[in-house]
Amino acid sequence: MHIKITFLGTGTSQGIPVIGSTHPVCLSTDKCDKRLRVSILVEWDNFAYVVDCGPDFRYQMLRANVAKINGVLFTHIHSDHTAGLDDLRPFSAKLGAVPIYAKADVLTNLAKRFDYIFSDENKYIGAPSVQQFEIKNEAFFIENLEVIPIEVSHGDLNIFGFRFHNTAYLTDVKAISEEEKLKLHHLDILIINALRIQSHPTHLNLVEAIALSQELKPKKTYITHISNRLGFHADVEKTLPENVFLAYDGLVLEA
Repeated sequence: MHIKITFLGTGTSQGIPVIGSTHPVCLSTDKCDKRLRVSILVEWDNFAYVVDCGPDFRYQMLRANVAKINGVLFTHIHSDHTAGLDDLRPFSAKLGAVPIYAKADVLTNLAKRFDYIFSDENKYIGAPSVQQFEIKNEAFFIENLEVIPIEVSHGDLNIFGFRFHNTAYLTDVKAISEEEKLKLHHLDILIINALRIQSHPTHLNLVEAIALSQELKPKKTYITHISNRLGFHADVEKTLPENVFLAYDGLVLEA
């Protein structure tokens, strides 16, 4: 099966400076240093699914010229991964109810925050329609593609990453159990977060992400969920092992 991964965003709300900051990475002219909130588009056959739709979702869809999606997978409840839910409107207008896949706690959280979307009695006219699918830590299918959830620790929060065929996408990871690591063997591509150089209580830093990559031994690893505190893209790339790369907005991978 041929899968195409487009990085819609590789950044994070962590470490965003205040308006007027002269932080050097924020002033960079390198397009690889311009990062929207983290998300990917997964395409195969005639299907297209987004993993997470944060507050930059609308612009990400316009920038990537995405005309349709078939559904959304959510990793966890945090707003930088969910706040763009309302912007499913144009896709719902074409598709009808947009399938969304998430853990029970995520679905409950979204229903509370976006009650005008989920409420049968008080649904707002023009709000997108969604079809909810609760996912657990067991494989499931979207269309003809098997998805394997990978449960990881994001500080005190247990969240999901996903394996699609020989590609795995893990964001906001701090730790992974040995049992879950078994699902990450024989990967062609591992996509993993590395927030910054310094240690962080709920995210991997660069050294930890590289160590995990070397343990799992994928053919290639791409770093995402990057804050400005990691440094300039071009400078960091020079320090990475041969098969590890920094992802950037707009990067397309074929797997």
